[in-house]
Amino acid sequence: MDAIIQALSEQHHELDTLLGGLGDEEWARASRCPGWTVADVVLHLAQTDELVVASVEGRYGDAVALVATRAGGQEIATVDDAAEVMVARERGEPGSAVLARWREAAAAEGSLLAACDPGDRLAWVSGDLPARTLATTRLSETWIHTGDVADALGVTLAPTDRLWHVARLAWRTLPYAFQRAGRELAGPVAAELTAPDGAPWAFGMDDGPSTIVRGAAEQFCLVAGRRLGPAHTALVAEGADATGVLELLRTYA
Repeated sequence: MDAIIQALSEQHHELDTLLGGLGDEEWARASRCPGWTVADVVLHLAQTDELVVASVEGRYGDAVALVATRAGGQEIATVDDAAEVMVARERGEPGSAVLARWREAAAAEGSLLAACDPGDRLAWVSGDLPARTLATTRLSETWIHTGDVADALGVTLAPTDRLWHVARLAWRTLPYAFQRAGRELAGPVAAELTAPDGAPWAFGMDDGPSTIVRGAAEQFCLVAGRRLGPAHTALVAEGADATGVLELLRTYA
């Protein structure tokens, strides 16, 4: 748990470094996240960090009910729908105000998660999650959106070993990804990935996998974060579920 909390803190810092000192024009730039500006992306992170705080404090149900009320009768069928409604209802604040709100929410999220037992069950979108898993999903989402912001600002960020947690999350949630798609895995899936520093990362290789994915960890994570299509990577999948694994790979929250 300590390693995940540290990685989350480092990811918050990387994003904060990008955002400090931005002018109005930069906050209004289109991000890599379709339809959202830099300000929208940071607002979304603030809103979802606030939901984590509500969850740890036992207020998640009330917070979600408030989101539904603010939707004003708009249909919310998916998590993406909910995120779009939340941002649309609150966009328009100056970038400095959005940044201050996110900083407060991120700090509270980090300190509250750090105080949790790794196995504490916390309410979240897909049902109760262990605190360790929820912290990892927050790391994953913050990393993805940091990339969205960096892209808008023309900044290239070097990948770090924080991606180990993101890659492991994506690998571990493959059964859930298949279930959501109404499909069934033929057997265990393993991943043999190359870390940013060239070291090998392996997940599930001792489980007698029927499918193995190989390639760069950063590309694996970008596919899981829906920021890169499998066809535009050098990832290779072999085995019974080779096509489905690359198609359905996600970092679900």
